[in-house]
Amino acid sequence: MDLTLSRDDAAFRDEVRAFLESSLLREVADARSVGVSVPKPLVKKWHKVLHDQGWVAPAWPKEYGGTGWTTTQRHIFDEECANADAPRLMPFGLSMVGPVIYTYGTPEQKAQHLPGILSGETWWCQGYSEPGSGSDLASLKTRAVRDGDHYVVNGQKIWTSYAHEADWIFCLVRTDDQGKPQEGISFLLIDMKTPGITVRPIVSIDELHHLNEVFFEDVRVPLANRIGEENKGWTYAKFLLTHERTGIAGVPGSKKAVEALHQIATSERAGDGKRLADEPGFRRELSEIEIKLAGLEITNLRILADAEAGQAVGEKSSILKIIGTEIQQSLQILAVEALGYYGFASHRDRLEGRSNEAIIGPDYGETVFASYGFGRASTIYGGSNEIQRNVLAKAVLGL
Repeated sequence: MDLTLSRDDAAFRDEVRAFLESSLLREVADARSVGVSVPKPLVKKWHKVLHDQGWVAPAWPKEYGGTGWTTTQRHIFDEECANADAPRLMPFGLSMVGPVIYTYGTPEQKAQHLPGILSGETWWCQGYSEPGSGSDLASLKTRAVRDGDHYVVNGQKIWTSYAHEADWIFCLVRTDDQGKPQEGISFLLIDMKTPGITVRPIVSIDELHHLNEVFFEDVRVPLANRIGEENKGWTYAKFLLTHERTGIAGVPGSKKAVEALHQIATSERAGDGKRLADEPGFRRELSEIEIKLAGLEITNLRILADAEAGQAVGEKSSILKIIGTEIQQSLQILAVEALGYYGFASHRDRLEGRSNEAIIGPDYGETVFASYGFGRASTIYGGSNEIQRNVLAKAVLGL
């Protein structure tokens, strides 16, 4: 693969850089990100700026609001955004349910939901995992029973990221017990304001509130809110997970984290007083990560190019998910080790906007432990890496 930028692509990169320099608000760029993104009010500001520019959904088809960019241009855009400290936009609408709606949804569903996803006015969350149904998602028990022109939904979802901030949830529900478990699942779009929905917070190891339990008690959902055919939801769920796992690779973010570690290594000292940058063990660990990351970047570009050429991504997304999340965790571990005790200082109140007290230790250590704690889940969400290896063994190796 030729990674040399053409004259047009180099000009596009300059255009993106100029846009970021003029349009990325300083308060947004300086906000600390833990988890998916920065606080909602700030990410919504950035979402609006990108929407006004027409750049909010580069991966969408042009007829639905996409940019029409090539794979290389999308890669350039992602890298430049990471380099400028632009926050990641919430993926649940743009990267997950949005593609499902414009691919499988009815004209009415597209008209109802796509504009709000593009503008950032409507926020979504994902109702997949349940107690006892995580990696074995096909065993889910949340049930939807037909009652006239509605479904009545009862059950529970768990580990639902940002459900407390979401307007809608896309949800997998059981509509049939006959046959294989995958054959009795349907895909519903549910308004979070519907009576019978209860959201309870889960405070995770990073001491922040990203996650939730969501309970459904006789929640009435119009049949018109079902995506595609009844009992075919597993097909749409797999399509969505392919998009999610491809995005989880997080190459630009990891490259930015490598850059930050190089900066830390020139400032922090090891136990013997030497700079970390001069410690052979630290340099070896960071170099090994950089080599893996370079390989992941090439693989990611190749898969994106195949998708642009009309080839199915399928199980290839599992490669990106496995390697990408393992690299992220390696970088987070190394960052905590590099900062020593400063890396374990809790800045929860500052991160959630409840305190303006000075942090303990260097500024770049403010989110190190929180990011490490959140990152423990990266090899689990989106389908655990153990499951992804099974997917590759069956689909690629024929085992």
